[in-house]
Amino acid sequence: MMENSKTIRSPFFYVGDKYKLMPQLKQLMPKKIEQYIEPFVGGGSSFLNSKGTSYMLNDVDSYVVELHRQIGSYTGKSEELFDALFEIIDFYGLSCSYRGICVPEDMKKKYVKTYYSKYNKDAYIRMRKDFNANKNDFLRLYLLLIYGFNHMIRFNGKGDFNLPVGNVDFNNNVYQALNNYLDFVGEHEIEFFNMDYISFLERIRFEKNSYVFLDPPYLISMSEYNKLWNDKKEDELCEYLDSLNERGIKFGITNLITHKGKVNQRFLEWSKRYCAYDVKSNYISFNDNTIKADSQEVFVTNYA
Repeated sequence: MMENSKTIRSPFFYVGDKYKLMPQLKQLMPKKIEQYIEPFVGGGSSFLNSKGTSYMLNDVDSYVVELHRQIGSYTGKSEELFDALFEIIDFYGLSCSYRGICVPEDMKKKYVKTYYSKYNKDAYIRMRKDFNANKNDFLRLYLLLIYGFNHMIRFNGKGDFNLPVGNVDFNNNVYQALNNYLDFVGEHEIEFFNMDYISFLERIRFEKNSYVFLDPPYLISMSEYNKLWNDKKEDELCEYLDSLNERGIKFGITNLITHKGKVNQRFLEWSKRYCAYDVKSNYISFNDNTIKADSQEVFVTNYA
């Protein structure tokens, strides 16, 4: 059993996930949640740190949803999962610091800050090529995410996974995150969906203690994840949340109000109808990671 007081990290280490914000956001969720609903689930750090009875989780990215389903299918069979992952790692000759398969010391000294990427590059490219030849191999996709740059899931216009190798490997954090994930999935009633968020929400039979948690793409952040979001979609989402509010359904939504000189004026104006809380964000300047960018992240709820 996991310690509920600790923040659980998603094993997908998803770009933009709310792991670092969850200690704050958990305190702002309703005290009683039965049906927890998340239309933009991403890596899942949000649901992993909530206290629902049942979970309905959705993402428009079919690869993200299938990764959740495939990894979650190993509930109660964690040794089988690790054996399968380590077999793939060994097949390609990737480093695996969790198991003591480390980069040679001379390479560490030569490439002080990039030795994982130097050591794993060729093996990673072979694994990526094999995945692109069979895109149903989700354990390989999971390892591409773990060993890839910034743990992203990125495909090119031809539909091929094209992320370069990152300066990371399968370490103790990955091992612990996978175990925590399998524990949580095994202890809860969870269902995943792969739809656009409105179609997903329209199919739900809301209950008395339903709660909708939303972490949508951010309109004024230019990360890869947010490129398909625009002003129209932002307005559409706010209008839909107004309709949920009219039906008495509780929701909480994260968003950026200001970021690098930009202001999300439409969301700022909309949020004034509800309760808005500042959250201490982890956004940093790309050029100087010692300086916080001009960012204000908020959590807006329709309950006090």
